[in-house]
Amino acid sequence: MKASGKPIIELKSVEKAYSMGGLPVPVLRGVSLVIRQGEFVAIMGPSGSGKSTLMNLIGCLDVPTKGKVFLDGRDITRMEDHDLARIRGSMIGFVFQKFNLINSLSAWENVALPLIFRGKSPSERRQIAMDTLAKVGLSDRTANKPNQLSGGQQQRVAIARALAVSPSMILADEPTGNLDSRTGAEILSIFGRLNGEGRTVVLVTHDQNVAKSARRIIHISDGMVISDEQDRRR
Repeated sequence: MKASGKPIIELKSVEKAYSMGGLPVPVLRGVSLVIRQGEFVAIMGPSGSGKSTLMNLIGCLDVPTKGKVFLDGRDITRMEDHDLARIRGSMIGFVFQKFNLINSLSAWENVALPLIFRGKSPSERRQIAMDTLAKVGLSDRTANKPNQLSGGQQQRVAIARALAVSPSMILADEPTGNLDSRTGAEILSIFGRLNGEGRTVVLVTHDQNVAKSARRIIHISDGMVISDEQDRRR
């Protein structure tokens, strides 16, 4: 999918520090970047590089110590927690390495869960969940609970859950980390298809092979962006 040119996420001179023993410990150091609608971006970096903190800022799970973060043109830097939660719920779908499914619920019930907070009726929730599971190839597993599904199937459920709220952006943190290489490739192909349909996709990973599935790779080290590469062959 070709990016539209309109920024969906913009960071301006962002710094983030945490307090340890009463002293500030810098994690991000003056990061500036723009992610545009329709992009497929991988954020790469080793453990301790600051990529998880950067992901939290992009996902509106945290706010910077200094600098500005804009989501769809709105400054989230000084938003209250309830406002951050509302904007997250309406614009961002999250996919995590450990799936974060509820074991006592079926696949469709897991997918329908975030729709409760969107005010959807029970029948609407079920229909949306069924339709979304079909999109990730799980029409025949809607009644199964997580412990009755393979790792790849569980991650498909997690992707369906992220898609159920029709987000503008999918943010995936090490989404293939618990999967074998073949299953991981299948999951990455789903992200590629979603991007082709117009979704903005941001992957956070330490794995070069995973990052290669994206059209743009941002490398972060010691809290700074050290390279930003666009694949112009695609």
